[in-house]
Amino acid sequence: MPKRLTAEAYVEGVLAGDRIILSRAITLVESQLPADQQLAQQVLEQVLPHSGSSLRIGITGVPGVGKSTFIEAFGRHITSLGKRLAVLAIDPTSQRSGGSILGDKTRMEELSHDPLAYIRPSAAGSSLGGVARRTREAMLLCEAAGFEVILIETVGVGQSETLVRGMVDFFLLLMLAGAGDELQGIKKGIIEMADTIAITKADGPTKEAAEQAVREYQNALHLYPVAESGWVPQVVTCSALHKQGINELWLLIQQYFAQVQQNGYFTRNRQAQHLDWMYSYIRHALEDHFLNHPAVQQQLAATERAVREGYELPVVAARRLLSLFLHQ
Repeated sequence: MPKRLTAEAYVEGVLAGDRIILSRAITLVESQLPADQQLAQQVLEQVLPHSGSSLRIGITGVPGVGKSTFIEAFGRHITSLGKRLAVLAIDPTSQRSGGSILGDKTRMEELSHDPLAYIRPSAAGSSLGGVARRTREAMLLCEAAGFEVILIETVGVGQSETLVRGMVDFFLLLMLAGAGDELQGIKKGIIEMADTIAITKADGPTKEAAEQAVREYQNALHLYPVAESGWVPQVVTCSALHKQGINELWLLIQQYFAQVQQNGYFTRNRQAQHLDWMYSYIRHALEDHFLNHPAVQQQLAATERAVREGYELPVVAARRLLSLFLHQ
């Protein structure tokens, strides 16, 4: 394993756009070792003034929607415009081994060889809160390294989307035409977070179904209240395979950014996200301290057993453990 660098060496490398140092800096912020966390804090504090100028775009979609294929086509279009692009892909994690299926570099082969693109997969792990914290920090490092557009690809459709929505400027939902009624429950929770819905694979025999899906989603969007941003969510079709609708989608995103920067929502949203990050960190730090407290650790296994078997009320157990934590 490479030896730790000094904080200054990490900062200098990141600001110079050195990808090897950038990758090592992201590995550092992902580390759980106390010494690494301390060093990472120093690095982040020094790069902070050089961050914040990128466009942050979150991308999610139902299983089978072709996220990686879409991101490769979309990413290649962005780099063709001369823009530097970073893709932060949160990958599924094995709950048994803790390993992650870091396949994005193989699924996005063309993009991974693009000199203007940088792809960084990271394991979701068991804590989505941990993911949010590490992804935010990785995003700051990528911005300081000069990447102008950051794409954050989420695990799937679920709680991780809410977390990612809270760290990006624009949220793109990829959907399939005629995906079936079993997805309706998923759609309702995610649609209201989306700034744009893109119906993918809109080519060949599925083109007509995609156009029908656009009309259905547009009708559904009318039922939602107007977003604080003042932006009216759009529904578009695209085909990553045939590179159709990709440029139109990018232009739509530019319209969104122009509107929210003009009406002040862009700045307000970023400020709210900074506060959310602070409180999120406090919550997770307190939880870590609580679970590692010696008095709590002594009682935790027996308390969990009592609650699980119904001998003690969960609220009573929680208060007792909190009392141990707060008064010792």
